[in-house]
Amino acid sequence: MKLRHICINNLRRRKGKAGFLFVGLLIGVTTIVSMLTIVRSLEEDIQHKMDEFGANILITPRSDQLALSYGGLALGAVAFDLQEIRQADLAKIYTIPNNRNISRVAPKVMGAVDVRGRKALMVGVDFQQELGMKQWWNIRGAEPQDGSELMAGHGAAWTLALDVGQQVELLGRPFRVSGVLGEMGSQDDSILFVSLPVAQELLGKEGKVNMVEVSALCKDCPVEDMVRQISTVMPEARVMAIQQVVKGRMQAVDQLRKLSVGVSLVVIVIGSLMVMVTMMGAVNERINEIGIFRAIGFRRGHILRIILMEAGLVSLAAGAAGLLAGMGAAYLSIPLLGEAEAHHVAVSWNPAVILGSFALPPVFGLLASLYPALRAARMDPVRALRAL
Repeated sequence: MKLRHICINNLRRRKGKAGFLFVGLLIGVTTIVSMLTIVRSLEEDIQHKMDEFGANILITPRSDQLALSYGGLALGAVAFDLQEIRQADLAKIYTIPNNRNISRVAPKVMGAVDVRGRKALMVGVDFQQELGMKQWWNIRGAEPQDGSELMAGHGAAWTLALDVGQQVELLGRPFRVSGVLGEMGSQDDSILFVSLPVAQELLGKEGKVNMVEVSALCKDCPVEDMVRQISTVMPEARVMAIQQVVKGRMQAVDQLRKLSVGVSLVVIVIGSLMVMVTMMGAVNERINEIGIFRAIGFRRGHILRIILMEAGLVSLAAGAAGLLAGMGAAYLSIPLLGEAEAHHVAVSWNPAVILGSFALPPVFGLLASLYPALRAARMDPVRALRAL
């Protein structure tokens, strides 16, 4: 009879012990797999949402004539009347090596206007790109549909007594207020937004922009690399990364990853202790059996291999079952986490998790069984047989 046959027969005879060990490891593997899968899927979803919401790269003219703060961010020097960026040059952004990481490019042209005896800042934007980048905007009314409509920030609407549907004149051209932004607590509150081509025409800046906001998907490419690439193709412009945005994204993702790793380590330690205690109990119950094996010529190495093989087989089976159970648990749990649209989060099959499910349980099972196996192999056969 070969050693593997002895191992299988032992597991069959002691189904209760083997089942307890299997279920314990199954719960541990399922917990780790489901948690790592959930965290990875939510991490990808969070990364995607943060990449989609808001700019993380700013492009401005190289000038120090006029300081401007826009969107609550210090943009440095922007000269409205002296230097601008040619709008045609923005096509160069899509020629950089990492152009696939570019999500949105939102150009802007700015100028001061008189509205009902008060000074206001008019900003021409591409509404499709702007609204796609700033999905947190809450618009009362509707976004402008053509060049004859504008959208007012909350503060501008209050100061200038503007409301949805009213008419207002900017630089001699009438506009209809199609929508009013909800209060943002940022520079957007005090701005009048109009169509980019219309603003360029009114300000005499056809084909030119004062600033460009870029939303870059920086998961697979550091944003600093994209800044260098854009600076290379647009040497006449100043390209900056909004460091606080990028760092905030990375910190949020890193905290999720650390949490999953920490809980996984705790589960691994608990599972290993459970394996060791179970195997120690199994060795104590099999003193007579081990004594007989030693008496009929089994060497210490044979006893050691029998104990470790049993733990390895149970651990391998628990790892395979735990992988399937963990992925199923993740699939069922993700829709229950977060917002209503969380069901759109895709469950990610991580090759590292799959490989770890098959490799780590046997490894930790064998390590946890090593002490009980050594204890059994070193058992004095005379002492064991004396107990018969």
